[in-house]
Amino acid sequence: MAKIPILNSLVDIPIQILVVEADPVMRSGLLACLHQVPDLRGATAAETRSSALLVLSEQIETTTAIDLVLFGLSLDPSSRELSAIDFCQQVKIINPNLPILLLTAPQYPNLQGLLAIGIEGCCVRGTSIVDLVESIRQVAAGKTIWAPEILQQLSRSHAPHVTNTGSLGDTAANRLRHRLRWRSLHFVESTSLQQIDTALAQLNTDLANPQISTLEQLILTGRKRELNTAKWLVKRVLGTAQPQIEPTVQSPDSMKWRLRQRKLQSALKSGELTTTTTGAVTPKAVQAGIFDRITAKLQFNLENLTPTPLEIDLLRLDKKRELYYLILRQFEGLLDELRFSQVTVDLLPEKQSLIWQDLWASVTTDFFGRYYNISAPDLQREIVPTLLQDRQIVQTEILAKIPQTIELLNYFLFQIPLTIDNISYAGDTQTAADRAGDLLENLIVHLANAVIQPLLNYFGNSDEIKFRFFDRRLLSTREIERFRNDLSWRYRLDRYFSDPQAIFESKYHLFIFTNYGIKRITIYAPRSQELARLTGLPLTVTLALETRDAIVPRLQSAATIIGSVVVYLLTEVIGRGIGLIGRGVIKGIGNIWQERNYNHKE
Repeated sequence: MAKIPILNSLVDIPIQILVVEADPVMRSGLLACLHQVPDLRGATAAETRSSALLVLSEQIETTTAIDLVLFGLSLDPSSRELSAIDFCQQVKIINPNLPILLLTAPQYPNLQGLLAIGIEGCCVRGTSIVDLVESIRQVAAGKTIWAPEILQQLSRSHAPHVTNTGSLGDTAANRLRHRLRWRSLHFVESTSLQQIDTALAQLNTDLANPQISTLEQLILTGRKRELNTAKWLVKRVLGTAQPQIEPTVQSPDSMKWRLRQRKLQSALKSGELTTTTTGAVTPKAVQAGIFDRITAKLQFNLENLTPTPLEIDLLRLDKKRELYYLILRQFEGLLDELRFSQVTVDLLPEKQSLIWQDLWASVTTDFFGRYYNISAPDLQREIVPTLLQDRQIVQTEILAKIPQTIELLNYFLFQIPLTIDNISYAGDTQTAADRAGDLLENLIVHLANAVIQPLLNYFGNSDEIKFRFFDRRLLSTREIERFRNDLSWRYRLDRYFSDPQAIFESKYHLFIFTNYGIKRITIYAPRSQELARLTGLPLTVTLALETRDAIVPRLQSAATIIGSVVVYLLTEVIGRGIGLIGRGVIKGIGNIWQERNYNHKE
């Protein structure tokens, strides 16, 4: 038997492998061989795909979570089993960062479909144990390994090419895999489910009241449906695991990277990274409830119901939802990173520009894929580097104008009270949570706009981009140009009229999600400092508004007085005069008629 090399310095950190193999002989043989390798002694097995998913769901919250799934594909699977594609998709839902290594025959019928969902590696059944162990180590380290026989089979099937370079390449699988490497949306704690059940019980009580109006009944019924959706998502999709913090990938040299990740998970589980207050509710628990509600809202219609055109209107519904989810998850990862960095309240204002630019760049990279190229007749152009060139424009036009971002971060990180209508509400109150939810939804919408704006500017006329991302109603050049012009006019109106008016009136406009689509609401907030910085035409607009406010009431009073005088003159003077004249004329006519009758009788 060939000698298997080991990593002596890291033997005490074995790779935790889950072997999913229906054949009992093959399963036992794989476990026996892997247990002989010191750094692979953490191998466990699952007979069925359903049981494997259960194992993953139970172990993801522990510090000994699975590091790799070794999935044996059978040419004759049980009809009651999940399909291979469904199984792999469920694995990625449970843990998007968990690599999967397939063990299959080259003639397996649907390798292209598995490639498309981001499988990291594939080996042929019968591969020597030495080669299999090396492939396991490479895939666990974040590399992509596909057997030459599989590549040949895929090339004969006209599938995208896969390169075994050990790093992410420009392939469909790797691009999708890169997009899946977002931070997992943290799984809801038991307190969140209790809060949902309490709210549902209160809603049922309110609905049982025979005195409520029809409108109130409709509102409560909609709220109940929203809570039931959130509860379903918690139980079926999110599970009960703790959030993961993905480390900054410097050189994912597998073992050390995994050790750091487990330490961070252990810190989260023990509560070291949770900022607490004197009350019973922690910022993490409050955050979980708000994220749950937004996640539930994203299941409904996402159409823009406002008269204001938004860049996100350009996307298909599925791409909108994907981008909104990605921003929500990236924002959660940002909060975890800020907590882990022990950032203070005083540092946030001076770091906010960098924070939002980094979040925008991260979302842009994950949404499009770091290595995604667009093919043109005369050139090959990378999407992400081109879009990130507009960092300063996006910061000035969109990110810097998102309202109350510092207040939102302070609320989530330190549970600092929110000021609403000049009244301070504690961080653990429902009123503060509702306002934080509105601010976060507005942030998500504006970040999505910031991601799409450079795409429209640089690649709006690319057929490849149109058919991959755009709504079918906006595929023609005419419609895209019309959409671009509408956005251009909106920015001009906002810059010179709408924004100065909102500043002068001490209010913000927020875009929020509802069951029927995106709508706009208005909140009050003092903006005296922004008002003092206005110059040029925006300042002229505020002066015109102030002049109108000063003059119009007086003009209205004067118009009222003048109107009363005119009415008096018309009715009492002119009207009476006309009446007297009319009476005199009629009386004269009557006298003449009587005289003529009298003369006729004589």
